[in-house]
Amino acid sequence: MLDHKGFDLWADGYDKSVGLSEEDGAYPFAGYKQILNEIYNRVLEGKGKAVLDLGFGTATLTAQLYRQGCAIWGQDFSERMIELAKKKMPAAKLYQGDFSKGLVEALEQNRYDAIVATYSLHHLMDRQKVHFLKNLLPLLNEGGCIYIGDVAFESRTELEIQRGLIGDEWDDEEIYFVVDELLKTFPQMRFEKFSFCSGLLSLKG
Repeated sequence: MLDHKGFDLWADGYDKSVGLSEEDGAYPFAGYKQILNEIYNRVLEGKGKAVLDLGFGTATLTAQLYRQGCAIWGQDFSERMIELAKKKMPAAKLYQGDFSKGLVEALEQNRYDAIVATYSLHHLMDRQKVHFLKNLLPLLNEGGCIYIGDVAFESRTELEIQRGLIGDEWDDEEIYFVVDELLKTFPQMRFEKFSFCSGLLSLKG
């Protein structure tokens, strides 16, 4: 698993590396732009504009929401990512923190209309994902929603099939979302597939 130094080193080239993978329709970022666009539209269609971004990176998504008048809060592992995001969103409230240890305390004190996480929570173990999501739900305002765009599969069988097809390119250090396993805890969760390896999970409060 990358430590925060690894993320810092990756920060300046992150958008370029994502773009190359997405344009090729390749793992892991096939469908990336469509997912971000869908989250963007749904957040703006909502009643409120308070947005928490978990693992905002270089603020590809939230900078656009910020320009539309959304109030942005965020947590990221990398100081360098925060530095880059702050340049795009000077009024955003951004904090450094490790998701495996939960949210930083300041973010737990607020309530949000949308909580978004794009390609960031696959660093959590499956049991940590469940615990983390349970703790996020009470932070939603009425009618609010959690949006997770990431590498995700409908079943463990589908994941294993794709692991075999992708071969050496598969990242064994990342723990991808398996929807039917999450549905056991969150039966209200909705999953929409955007490519052979990605999708959007929505979880309302």
